[in-house]
Amino acid sequence: MGWIKDTLKKAFLKKGMVYADTLSGNVPVFSQFGQNIYASDVVQQAVTCIVTEMSKLQPTHIKKNGDDLIPVIGQDSLQGILNNPNPLMTKTDFLEKVTWQLMLNHNAFIVPVFKQWKESKKIKRKYMALYPIQPLQVDFIEDARGTLFVKFLFANNFETTLPYADVIHIRKNFAVSEYMGGNESGQPDNAALLQTLQLNSDLLKGISMAMKTSFNINGILQVGSIIVEDDVKKEIREFEKKLQESKSGILPMDMKSTYTKLPRDIKLVDSETLKFIDEKILRFFGISLPILTGDYTKEQYEAFYQKAIEPLVNKYTEAFTKTLFLPEEKEFGNEVIFFPKDLIFMSVDQTLEMVRLLGDSGSLFENEKRKFFGLRPLKELEGVRVQSLNYANVNIAGQYQMKKGGEKVS
Repeated sequence: MGWIKDTLKKAFLKKGMVYADTLSGNVPVFSQFGQNIYASDVVQQAVTCIVTEMSKLQPTHIKKNGDDLIPVIGQDSLQGILNNPNPLMTKTDFLEKVTWQLMLNHNAFIVPVFKQWKESKKIKRKYMALYPIQPLQVDFIEDARGTLFVKFLFANNFETTLPYADVIHIRKNFAVSEYMGGNESGQPDNAALLQTLQLNSDLLKGISMAMKTSFNINGILQVGSIIVEDDVKKEIREFEKKLQESKSGILPMDMKSTYTKLPRDIKLVDSETLKFIDEKILRFFGISLPILTGDYTKEQYEAFYQKAIEPLVNKYTEAFTKTLFLPEEKEFGNEVIFFPKDLIFMSVDQTLEMVRLLGDSGSLFENEKRKFFGLRPLKELEGVRVQSLNYANVNIAGQYQMKKGGEKVS
């Protein structure tokens, strides 16, 4: 955690601060602990599906001009930090880390490191890095003016307090708490899922025990008289010796003992029950078995994207835009948009046909067309919109045709 001490060493808890008010009356102190549902292989695989998709996103600084999306690029631009968030992580690493934190704690915190100054009476910022952090405890406090701050406590007992407006905070299941995602304590509410995971664990343990028992117990040796424990052990040793020495497969026995072979009829949990349990766990994360195995159809992937991925994409877009831009910058249309491959559920032929129809009529900007194929907008295509000359307005189509035919139009 040395880097955070260096970059945030000027942050401190100001005098006169108190815990922030809550309508519920609870003290806004949140501990990032919880029962580890990620010990389950099914849960790990499900979350990995989501994390993998989120790591493919392309965060892009754009400026909206009506419906046109203009990429903002250049030396020392925010886009450079979005492409290389910090010296420790690539863009993919960064998105993967943030998403794991969000899925693990239902809260993800990112600290932007920036320089700020005044220029022509306007506040300017230059971003240096973006760091996802893993606090053990989060406190929400406010000063006498009502400004909200957030205090982080880390595993090495380092503490820092930052203005909440300068921290990117992404929340999952933001319902009960006024500040944090998850339950009223700012933790994931996994009670229902834990019950299913326990049932799944019990079933697997039962299967394992049944298999071990079936292979370890082959039969019962019944001794014809009541004997003491030492004699029982002696009888068993003699019986095992006879088993080992019997090359013909015929076991010689005396009149005192009888051997009953146990049939190997292993009764395990049926596959449909196990499938039901797996699907019940996966539904908690909005994932189906075909998505988990990678054997999915276009329709199945579309359902997965819309249920599990698209809501997170929207959260990331809004959280980054809210924090990284000053109010006047947002008024001028600055945003950070996390671009997936739009129209990912359409085939290439279907996408081409759609772009051709709308593009020929001049309904699409050139950068919009690029976006449909998962390509970033280009600066040189800013504001460019073309249309085919093979079409005419329906109100003047007749006049246009007569003019093309050389007829005089009155």
